[in-house]
Amino acid sequence: MEELRDPRKTFGEALVEAAEKNSKIVALSADSSSGSGMTPFNEKFPERHFEFGIMEQGIMGFASGLATTGKIPFFAAIAPFVTARPFEMFRNDVGYMRQNVKVVGRSAGLTYSDLGATHQSLDDIAIVRTIPGVTVINPGDPVDIVKAVHAAAEHIGPVYIKIGSPKMPVLMDESYPFQIGKGVVLEEGSDITIIATGTLLSKAVVATKVLQKKGIRPRLINMHTIKPLDKEMVLKAADETGKIVTIEEGYLAGGLGSCIAELLVTEHPVPMKMIGVDDQYADAGPYEELLAHLGLQGEQIADTVEKFLKS
Repeated sequence: MEELRDPRKTFGEALVEAAEKNSKIVALSADSSSGSGMTPFNEKFPERHFEFGIMEQGIMGFASGLATTGKIPFFAAIAPFVTARPFEMFRNDVGYMRQNVKVVGRSAGLTYSDLGATHQSLDDIAIVRTIPGVTVINPGDPVDIVKAVHAAAEHIGPVYIKIGSPKMPVLMDESYPFQIGKGVVLEEGSDITIIATGTLLSKAVVATKVLQKKGIRPRLINMHTIKPLDKEMVLKAADETGKIVTIEEGYLAGGLGSCIAELLVTEHPVPMKMIGVDDQYADAGPYEELLAHLGLQGEQIADTVEKFLKS
């Protein structure tokens, strides 16, 4: 039976583990600490936990200030409210000043589905990756989330981590070596390469299995780090399989697909298909139904990949 874990709870537990190892880690939130899974942190380290009101712009500056004193702030709240809302402060206070701040956007992508476009973060990767020097991580399963938190804590410099809200299947082995900037090949294949990130990695796994049953052998890559991109892995896949498909729970403009297209068009042009959300505000509704409406369920992805392969 498939094991499912709550990504926010997983993040909170990992943050406590990291804080036990490093007393410099502090937690910040915008009136949503419990929703971000940080209640255990508050209970264990109340003196290192800061709950603000809904003032994300100010918190970003506060986090930057804490970083100047040697602290390692983890600022976690609803994804659009830590990226789009305080973008100028993220860019100037954290990015331009090269502060060692870790920003965690939770309930990201479409996963705050019922609350509609204002609470969905389809543009966060696109806007944050324009900030020079910011590492962007989009974990694909609960194991990735834990490893990403520890890696971010050890990394010197600003980091953005994107996590979802519904329970996620465990896809990765606990022992695999997570490294910022290095993708993970989940399935070997030579017919086509599927590169997935974040919450849709599990749908890409389903799509891969559907295609395998049809005799198609896709290579499946978990690209948990979008910036810096694992260029070597992408170029190797392009050279060996000839076609690339990217899958992400975000806008096609500026996201993972754009990153990879920018690389391939200059270094190794191959046919490419980007699967994600087009130029639109997504509807509100149940998460799985919303994914199906946008063609992002596993079987739908498999059908899209098969048609692209045969085109």
